[in-house]
Amino acid sequence: MNERRFNAAGAQRLDDPARIVWLSPVDVLKAICVHSGEIIADVGAGTGYFSLPLAHAVGPSGKVYAVDAQQEMLALLQQKLKETTLFNVELIHAEADSTGLPASSCDLFFLANVWHEFDDHAAVLKESARVLKPGGHVALLDWRTDVEPVAGPPLGHRRHSSHAAESLYSAGFQSVETISVGLYSWLVQAERMR
Repeated sequence: MNERRFNAAGAQRLDDPARIVWLSPVDVLKAICVHSGEIIADVGAGTGYFSLPLAHAVGPSGKVYAVDAQQEMLALLQQKLKETTLFNVELIHAEADSTGLPASSCDLFFLANVWHEFDDHAAVLKESARVLKPGGHVALLDWRTDVEPVAGPPLGHRRHSSHAAESLYSAGFQSVETISVGLYSWLVQAERMR
């Protein structure tokens, strides 16, 4: 684990109610256009800040793979799931560059607040291309480099959105779009070639 990976010991920060003010899951889901029945890989799922809203959005005919490299995070998410009526979330203990998900199985490969943690972005995007259906989308959400770290990692750990966009182009993705979301985040989306 590198020094940029979020430490599971601080997991309670991921569920801080103030987080909704500066990064609303509703706004993010609207920006990534989630639809009922979709299959989504939420990679770097943590305690489920996005996994649970994604599961509600895709409904019982859809599915969310909550992928995280830290078993402690998945255990916390499992506890949350026990308190819900959701049955469309599957927990996967794996790294972002080797999720173990079936090839061409997902409509969306979503990475929230973890892009800055990865050492090998090309390997993560190669895995996303493998997992996505033809025409599927990847969405990278991470911390802006031009705002002081009121929340999130130190400025020195963050990557500019243009780096993510360039990485997507280099990996063969198309229709790359970048927007700002919430108070401190950027969102870069792209489509897997058909």
